[in-house]
Amino acid sequence: MALTDTPRSNRLHIAFYGRRNAGKSSLINMATGQETALVSEYAGTTTDPVIKSMELSPLGPIAVIDTAGLDDTGELGALRIERSKEMMKRTDLALLVVSAGQKEFSLEKGWLAELRSRGVTTAGVLNQIDRISPEAAEGKRARLEEEFGIPFASVSALDKKYRPALLSLIVKNAPTDFEAPTLAGDLFAPGSAVVLVAPQDIQAPKGRLILPQVQVIRDILDHKGMALTCTADNFPRMLASLKEPPALVITDSQVFAKVNAALPREVPLTSFSIIMARAKGELSVFIDGAKAIGALKPTDRVLIAEACTHAPLTEDIGREKLPRWLRERAGAGLKTEVKAGLDFPKNLKDYALILHCGGCMFNRKQLMSRIIEAQSAGVPITNYGIAIAYLGGILDRVTEMFKK
Repeated sequence: MALTDTPRSNRLHIAFYGRRNAGKSSLINMATGQETALVSEYAGTTTDPVIKSMELSPLGPIAVIDTAGLDDTGELGALRIERSKEMMKRTDLALLVVSAGQKEFSLEKGWLAELRSRGVTTAGVLNQIDRISPEAAEGKRARLEEEFGIPFASVSALDKKYRPALLSLIVKNAPTDFEAPTLAGDLFAPGSAVVLVAPQDIQAPKGRLILPQVQVIRDILDHKGMALTCTADNFPRMLASLKEPPALVITDSQVFAKVNAALPREVPLTSFSIIMARAKGELSVFIDGAKAIGALKPTDRVLIAEACTHAPLTEDIGREKLPRWLRERAGAGLKTEVKAGLDFPKNLKDYALILHCGGCMFNRKQLMSRIIEAQSAGVPITNYGIAIAYLGGILDRVTEMFKK
């Protein structure tokens, strides 16, 4: 199913609340990159709440709610305010917008109390900071956070450079059900056989499977599929033992070439790493990032980002194999640097590419935050499995099912 076909009920609902002319509609347009909401210099342009289903890169499918001003007046204004309150029932994340020139916030505090009473996660946006000095903006943002008890982002809806700050605020404060509802359950029909190729080499932990493999198996079972698991050397025998071809094959990325060579072209193929990229990040961003490998130069630097800290073994995929394959492609002078755990450098602009692990130890918010940081720095980002697929010339083959 295409992202544009995602039912509205399955989308993250983000509502913008604030006084008339606080810049709610302009913020929506900046965030989405579209003229989604009607903008006017006159207060009260937005009357009834407007809901727009859309794709917000890199967040995926969302529903944006533009509401009437909290300070609307008259009988009609009172009705509009009531309708805005009704939208709280559908809101996953509320953004409370205040203007940089505003000095009194009792109305906003009342709405924050209402949102909290309804259990709605809320964050704040200090808009129109282009009207005051940077020092005044930062001071006001800090005071608002202390006064309201919620995080605030300082932005100007008139300047696109603030878009990453707004998106980061959304990602970091999105509720937990922002996580993808399934890993692979939407890729096969109930009762289908799904073959998992899980090499048990020196990199595999003794006595157990790695976390992505366990998570995918559980997801297949939860969606009434049949999870059939084998190692790469037994994969041809596994295929031969089946009366019908499997609905899907999911493999460790490091044996892509061997599995692809044995698999009929009509059977969909992907990897655990790509499955995790789709669930925890934004697959299209990672695919575009992988294509940047072809432009790497011997003088470039590549960041290898790992979500967890671990003792690397011989032929570690992130520290030995991928750096070697990249140098074979770009030149021996290519430099790679490893950052593990929560240690993510601020000087991202110094890198030509970010190669991230599958992120199984991260939640989606954490990985999405890193994607936004990379995009803000103008640096392409991809993950291990997608990079391996690109290097092996089968990127289209292993991602085509997600484009249908």
